[in-house]
Amino acid sequence: MILESHENISNLYGNSLFIFEAISIYIFSFEYLYRVYLAFREKKFKGVLKYVFSVYGLIDLISILPFYLNQFVKLDGRFFRILRLFRLTRIFKLGRDSESLKLFIKALTAVKSELKFTLFLSILTILFSASAIYYLENEAQPEKFSSITESIWWATVSLATVGYGDVYPITAGGKIFASIISLIGIGVVAIPTGIISASFVEEIHSQRRSKNRDN
Repeated sequence: MILESHENISNLYGNSLFIFEAISIYIFSFEYLYRVYLAFREKKFKGVLKYVFSVYGLIDLISILPFYLNQFVKLDGRFFRILRLFRLTRIFKLGRDSESLKLFIKALTAVKSELKFTLFLSILTILFSASAIYYLENEAQPEKFSSITESIWWATVSLATVGYGDVYPITAGGKIFASIISLIGIGVVAIPTGIISASFVEEIHSQRRSKNRDN
């Protein structure tokens, strides 16, 4: 996919790249059908539904579906380009049997309530920031802060401490508020990072304790 984005490489090796992808797709397709067969043999249609609608089942399907859609269905060029991005989901197949990935997912699951709260807090802070900066900057910059909805971009970038510089306050009140929000943003970003890190470390220690008990 990366090589195809270079026009000169795509023109020279387009056919070879297509053949490589086609072979990969056929292998992935066989794997998908075989997993469906194993699920059916184990628990009949209930097992098939469980696999097909599981996270990895959906990844398996999405990773091969765009190829077949392109071959058999005429699609709008823009829509097809978006579908091509789903090829990247094949990368996630590498983690199917990864113990580290399973450990990380387990760590995320253990703190999902805390992460939901921090997500809610982040959205609330962004909406508050967008509303405040709109009232502070609208008169001075009506084209950039034309509405609260337009101001959400500035609020998100500022709270994430990215600061692209395409939109920024010019009034004294707006600058003071932006300074405060930037400092708050550091804390908002740090909270989920700390929660995930602590949970991940805890899961590692728990796994080691289990192994020590087994030994």
